[in-house]
Amino acid sequence: MIDTSRIHYSWLPHIRHALEENLPRIEEHIGQEFLPPPADVFAALSMPLEDVRVLIVGQDPYPTPGHAMGLSFSTRPGVAAPRSLRNIYAELQDDLGISGRDDGDLRAWSAQGVLLLNRVLTVAPGQAGSHRRLGWEAITEAAIRALAGRDIVAILWGRDAQNCQAFLPGTDCITSPHPSPLSARRGFFGSKPFSRANAALEARGVPAVDWRL
Repeated sequence: MIDTSRIHYSWLPHIRHALEENLPRIEEHIGQEFLPPPADVFAALSMPLEDVRVLIVGQDPYPTPGHAMGLSFSTRPGVAAPRSLRNIYAELQDDLGISGRDDGDLRAWSAQGVLLLNRVLTVAPGQAGSHRRLGWEAITEAAIRALAGRDIVAILWGRDAQNCQAFLPGTDCITSPHPSPLSARRGFFGSKPFSRANAALEARGVPAVDWRL
């Protein structure tokens, strides 16, 4: 069973209905073999809703056992950064002069109020995209809609993430192609999402994010 105890209570009024409608079917379909571990599935929503300053939307967890840890684009400590994340690190260096890490642990961003939320929160080992269209999208849509109208910035990389703009009326959205090796050179590199996010936050009177890792 998926552990929902890590969901901060501030999210529950917004996602309870979607959880009740979809989680039983999701659990029935995925069985016991899924990533990340049950206790980490809702790790992103352990952040209080009111603490969110930036939303970064991912697709689904890394399908390699031992990598996914419940935050989009992030790996467990000590796991080498995957190629998309290495491209994110390269853009971070170009944009703000901040170096990435050898591993892919992005928890320092979470501590700064960066919500690293995948649209789909589980995956079958070795099968990227395997748990799409089971109901996760309804749950994460409800969470994203809870952020609409707040003083946040959304960073939306790639088409799947950019579809979330429809859930975020009145929200500053920074969009570009996905940082994957297939698309990073089509407009992700040079898009300066980190400095643009900080400028948008400060324009709203919200402190900038310290993007150092």
